Amino acid sequence: MISDRLSDYAFDFPKELIASRSPGKGKTQILHCPKDGKGPLEIVPAPRIVEFFRPGDCIVVNNTKVIPARLFGRTLHGGQVEILLVQTLFPDEAGNARWEAWVRPGKAFPVGRKLEIAGIKTYVEQINPDGARVLRFEATPVELEKVMNEQGHVPLPPYIARPDDEEDKKAYQTIFAKYNGAVAAPTASLHFNSQMLEDLKAKGVKIAEVTLHVGPGTFQNIATENFREHKMHGEHYELTQENADIINGARQNGGRIVPIGTTSTRVIETIAQEDGTLSAQTGVTHAFFYPGYRYKIADGLLTNFHWPKSSLILLVAAFYGRENTLAAYKYAVEHRLHLFSYGDGMLIL
Repeated sequence: MISDRLSDYAFDFPKELIASRSPGKGKTQILHCPKDGKGPLEIVPAPRIVEFFRPGDCIVVNNTKVIPARLFGRTLHGGQVEILLVQTLFPDEAGNARWEAWVRPGKAFPVGRKLEIAGIKTYVEQINPDGARVLRFEATPVELEKVMNEQGHVPLPPYIARPDDEEDKKAYQTIFAKYNGAVAAPTASLHFNSQMLEDLKAKGVKIAEVTLHVGPGTFQNIATENFREHKMHGEHYELTQENADIINGARQNGGRIVPIGTTSTRVIETIAQEDGTLSAQTGVTHAFFYPGYRYKIADGLLTNFHWPKSSLILLVAAFYGRENTLAAYKYAVEHRLHLFSYGDGMLIL
């Protein structure tokens, strides 16, 4: 019987294994895990994962781009505040930018409050059920974007206990990034450099793209011991017909579909019909995959090591099995692999 207890998906790790900086694209280590769980585990330099793919396989990458979504400001009385822009909303009638944002301290953001964020007058319009605020800025979307680019900070995950810096502007952006909208990187793609991509193409591996704008809910803790009761955050996604055709064609010709990261996985599994076929689609996914879920299209998975008892480790366990997943994490810790967003990864294939 498959466990639905969150505590069964915990693991211990030394805090020093949390990667606080990127070693550079293509310079991480990848733990290869045979999909059937029977073969030996093997740690290889990231560029060597090309060896595990066959001509005709297809990787699916997320082309979202991380925005400088953290902004600092002050109350009218001089108190310090911070916001994390989550989702852009329709401007008001005067053309002022409106965003859904996470804020702190929350007590500084009651409905009707006026603040100054990055030098822009800001108004709290509403408090959502999840505590996020709807903020209206006294600036057009273009003006606000300019301020974000000048004063905004890279929204590093909360477990990276340092301020962001200039290095993060490139390190926390994947080589596939095209479309603004994410407040967290699709970190499995951080393992790739341009040479690895060229080597995959030269081998005959197809490259398909999806867009999923990763929200801060990716780091949201699951609050219930029975994880089935957890309500997953929504994230905007898009799959074009061109990319759907690439994936469908690869499957029809016997190629394996390997999403790069949990975000790409969520998109294709949200869209896929029962027979695994895809068609162009845009929407918001609340998909939550945990053990017991039957994958419709993913034949492999490249992913990072995720926080204990998170929705992300449950997604991996749904694909690879709880025992296999925890055994791989134990192996990674014993062999001193680096964990989480800037860390090493695992290829289940």
